[in-house]
Amino acid sequence: METVHKQAQARPEQNGHAGELAALNQLLGTKLTEEQVYFFALRLCDNHTDRDAEYFARADLERLAALFVGKTGLFDHSWSARDQAARLYRTELVEETGVVTESGEAGCWLKGYAYLLRTQENESLIAEIEGGIKKEVSVSCAVARSVCSICGNDIHDRSLCSHEKGRLYEGKRCIVRLAEPVDAYEWSFVAVPAQPMAGVVKGWAPKGGSLRQVLAWADRDGTWQKELDRLEQEAAAGRQYLSTLRKEVARLGLLADFGLRGEQLRGLTEKLDAEALEEMKKSLEEKLGQGLGLPVQLRYARGTGQNGGDDGSFVI
Repeated sequence: METVHKQAQARPEQNGHAGELAALNQLLGTKLTEEQVYFFALRLCDNHTDRDAEYFARADLERLAALFVGKTGLFDHSWSARDQAARLYRTELVEETGVVTESGEAGCWLKGYAYLLRTQENESLIAEIEGGIKKEVSVSCAVARSVCSICGNDIHDRSLCSHEKGRLYEGKRCIVRLAEPVDAYEWSFVAVPAQPMAGVVKGWAPKGGSLRQVLAWADRDGTWQKELDRLEQEAAAGRQYLSTLRKEVARLGLLADFGLRGEQLRGLTEKLDAEALEEMKKSLEEKLGQGLGLPVQLRYARGTGQNGGDDGSFVI
């Protein structure tokens, strides 16, 4: 069994949700009021490969979801009652629609709902969470195995596994699955998390990533997906139209004989937007329609027949 620390993120939750307060009171067997409690949410951990070349699989996150309910929040993993700051009262698994991890799974992350009491001692901590100062958090848990992605054995058993985390083997990177969680100890506010997106989630979306990832963060149910699919199809059609238009303008430019080579004309068209390309195409078509005095390749060679008549051959 191995004890690991993995990082997370948290974000303030709107107070006044009767459902959240009811869930908390049911867990604790208390009758706390909204004025007494401050709620915030945590991105505890996900199934993406972290800075240590380690990851949890979806099945592991499902186990951790149950194990973390009721676990306390500390500072820097200091296991002291004096450092207890907050507590988780429920968890859920959040889907990342359209995201695929390095291990090949659909992206997902474990969300924890935490609370702390609105006491005089906690005023500064609440202010730091609201201000984004206390943001990064780390989870502490125990796993049964650390599975090597190359050979499938426990990476700590050197008699069976000789691979090193992060190294490439025949083009495939060695990453380690933290498999079969057996216990969850606590979560802590820390300075630098191992998982890049772990911690107190102050904003509504992750930094960086694709538009689809950002939208998946904001709305895990994916009600936006059909609209985004339509926009992507229209964008693809627009790119195809621009490509065809650029080729046509380059072709007309060659016919107009501007003294530019094909690659020069293509480079010029790449710098123009659709409106400028349309104007250039129209201008070139007008000039070519008027005739630019282009030489005729075939001409009739008079007087070249055997009898000097007009039935001579065509020559280039």
